[in-house]
Amino acid sequence: MSAVRTLRYVAIGDSLSEGVGDLPWPDGTPRGWADRLAQVLADHHGGLDYANLAIRGHRTVEVLATQAQPALALDPDIVTLTAGMNDILRPRLDVAALRQRLVDIVAPFTAKGVRVAVVPIPDLRGVTPAGRLLQRRRLLLNELYDGLAQEHEMIPPTVTTGTVFEDRRAWAEDRLHLSELGHTRLAVAAAELMGVPATTDWAGLPDGPPPRRTVRTEVAWTREYVWPWTWRRLRGRSTGDGRTAKHPDLVRQRSRGPGRMVES
Repeated sequence: MSAVRTLRYVAIGDSLSEGVGDLPWPDGTPRGWADRLAQVLADHHGGLDYANLAIRGHRTVEVLATQAQPALALDPDIVTLTAGMNDILRPRLDVAALRQRLVDIVAPFTAKGVRVAVVPIPDLRGVTPAGRLLQRRRLLLNELYDGLAQEHEMIPPTVTTGTVFEDRRAWAEDRLHLSELGHTRLAVAAAELMGVPATTDWAGLPDGPPPRRTVRTEVAWTREYVWPWTWRRLRGRSTGDGRTAKHPDLVRQRSRGPGRMVES
């Protein structure tokens, strides 16, 4: 009698899946929603084998070239993908090429029966001034995600409209990455899509009003985050330069018992 294989989950993508913005693990490694999701799935299924190949700054071209095949070789049952945001942040955008790269990333997994989920980009107009500039491209990217999910029988993307992901408290100080709250809520939302009943209201807003935006806060944000980001782009640099995946091999996640949720 053959043993039942432990569920395998692999995360690929960019800084969102790497966990940037969340509280780090004690060793300084980014935590993030994918790590949190892995633990929720482990609790629900009695254990899990988990790998995370995501690297900050990666565009779809890098995800396709350096992450997709290694992830496929791990023979996963579930794959989550966050890719495209770094593409739409570039001055020039070839939508047809972006769509094809997303297809090339996803299709080998779905052809093998792997359950694949993508994370849509929320409406950022209330989070950052750049949200208005990105609105048209954000909608285009989410349309690509929706089409991808339908054509390749993926897990439907989470609906973010009117949720906590449009609130500034779900975002880190750089307004580009999720905060601890955002990563925690995204893990619960993703787990629900994968059949794990949510025991908390992941979409609801925290109590009280979000922090006010003032001239002082906007100047500080521009100085501390916008200019360094712009300077890196002008020099052709990326925050992912020289970085490697934090969990390139499958790591056993043990269950903490039924009914446990991700700890924040």
